[in-house]
Amino acid sequence: MRRAIHRWLTLCFVTSSLLCFIPSRSAAQDSDQPTIRFVRNPDPAPDFELTGLDGKPVTLAESKGKVVLLNFWATWCGPCRAEIPDLIELQNKYKDHLQILGLVVDDDDQDEIKKFVDKFKINYPVALATDDIRIQYGGIAALPTLFMLDSEGRVVQKHEGLRDPVLYEAEIRSLLGLPIGNVKVETFEDTGEIFLKHADRASELPGVDLSKLTPVQKTVVLHKFNAETCTCGCAYTLAQCRIYDRGCKISQAATAKIIATVSAPPSGAPAKPAQKQK
Repeated sequence: MRRAIHRWLTLCFVTSSLLCFIPSRSAAQDSDQPTIRFVRNPDPAPDFELTGLDGKPVTLAESKGKVVLLNFWATWCGPCRAEIPDLIELQNKYKDHLQILGLVVDDDDQDEIKKFVDKFKINYPVALATDDIRIQYGGIAALPTLFMLDSEGRVVQKHEGLRDPVLYEAEIRSLLGLPIGNVKVETFEDTGEIFLKHADRASELPGVDLSKLTPVQKTVVLHKFNAETCTCGCAYTLAQCRIYDRGCKISQAATAKIIATVSAPPSGAPAKPAQKQK
């Protein structure tokens, strides 16, 4: 991690692209101001009781009062391996106010995991995530997946894939009430991107075209998406499956069928006259 950036002369982090910002900015630059976003009215994170690789208990309750970075990862995952040195540094730097927890998924060879932990000198608890925990946290569709919890144990953000660690640090510092330079903090309503149980709040879904529906039709189809269960075996609603597994052909076909049914003209309605060719 680039140590010079923590002198707060310049702070840079990556979201979808590299953004750099300096504490003093002109009014014309306000629209380009880097922003970190947290869930408005966040939900408590599902707690768990696991046994770490060192034999000690791993729970969220043990970290009460601290910001928690809950990291789902695997030893064979390249991006997961790449971010571990930075997570180790963050744990060292904010050890009194931050607790990183590493939950391993799709990797049950504890001896190999222990060798990996020892090799990288991981300084935070590591435990194997159960299937139940994965489900409670939305299925974990990508690795790494990181959940940011505030000091009250509520999930305020979720990140999938490899991110610049300075983004994590900006969020951590904000949650701890520490200076973050000229970074704007916004809140947003969770519509399923953080917790799948909030998919019923979503007005748009991945891979679902609602643009040709009337407002009434859109309300009807969204209700059906949240009322009907996907038959792919995920046990989620159609809406949740579209968020959890964007590549699922079954939920994609089912939502398309619902849209076609709702938007079809009523039975017996006169067909639109064909346009004359010029």
